[in-house]
Amino acid sequence: MNFIVIAVIVLGAIGLVAAAVLYLCSKKFAVKEDPRIAQVAALLPQANCGGCGFPGCSGLADALVKGADAGNLEGLSCPVGGHDVMDKVSDLLGMAIANTEAKIAVVRCNGTCENRPKTAEYSGLRTCAAMHSCGAGESACGFGCLGCGDCIAVCSLDAIHINPETGIAEVDEDKCGGCGACSRVCPRHVIEIRKKGPKGRRVYVSCVNQDKGPAAKAACSVACIGCGKCEKECPFGAITMNGSLAYIDNEKCRVCRKCEKVCPQKAIVAVNFPAPKPKPENQNNSNEDKNI
Repeated sequence: MNFIVIAVIVLGAIGLVAAAVLYLCSKKFAVKEDPRIAQVAALLPQANCGGCGFPGCSGLADALVKGADAGNLEGLSCPVGGHDVMDKVSDLLGMAIANTEAKIAVVRCNGTCENRPKTAEYSGLRTCAAMHSCGAGESACGFGCLGCGDCIAVCSLDAIHINPETGIAEVDEDKCGGCGACSRVCPRHVIEIRKKGPKGRRVYVSCVNQDKGPAAKAACSVACIGCGKCEKECPFGAITMNGSLAYIDNEKCRVCRKCEKVCPQKAIVAVNFPAPKPKPENQNNSNEDKNI
C-alpha cells in the first residue's frame, strides 16, 4: 500500500513540475499576434478560395496588416469581397488601398448541343480531367467545355453550374467573385478570369479552338475560324491572332462591339448590353415612300 501511495505522490509531483515548466515556457516563448489581423479577417468573406494569392483569408489578413505597417499595400486585394470589403479594410488600417477593377469568370465556349453535336458516348469516370485525358470527349471539338462540372466542385461561392440544355458551364454574375478557382481546375482552360467591365458589359471571343478554320468549323458551327476580320476592324488594337484563334485583350478593349458585327461565325459575344432600339414606324414608312 505504501508503494502505491509513494508512486501516486511521485507522479503527482512530476505532473506539477511539468505543468509549471510548460506554463513558464508558454509565457516566455508566446507569439503575440497583432489584434488587427483578427479584425481584418473578420471583414473578409472567409471564402478561402485562394484568389488573392494566399492560402486563405487569414493569410491575406496577415499580409494586409504587415503591408500597412510597411506602408505598401500594392497588389493586396480580395477579389471575392471586392471594393466594399477592401474599403472597410482600408478604413480599419487607416491606409488607402488601390481599387482594382472587379473581375469575373468567363466561359469561353459556345459549343452547345446544337452547335457542337455529340459524335461519341463517354462511359468512363465523369470528370472533366478524366474525359479530357481520354481524347476529344463526346464531340469532335477537343477544346470546348466538357460539362462534367469539375469547376462546380471547387467553387466555394456556388457561382457556376452546368446548363442542362446546352451542356456548358454557366457563371452566376451575382455570386462570382473572380477568385479563379474554376479557371485553374479546367483542363482545357475554357474558363478565363476577365474584367467585369463597366456596368458588367464585356466583349470576348467565346471559343478556344486552335484548329485551322475548316477543321474548327467542322467541329463546331460557331467556332472561331481565324479569318482576322475582327483584328482589322478593332480601332484600339485590342484583338490579336494567336494562330487561328482571335483573342480580345480586356485591358485594351473599349467595348465598341465593332468586332462582334463583322464576325462571320458569331463567335464574339457581347454581354449585358441593352437591346437595340426598334426603328420608329414612321421612319420605315418614309423609307418605303422614297423607294416608291
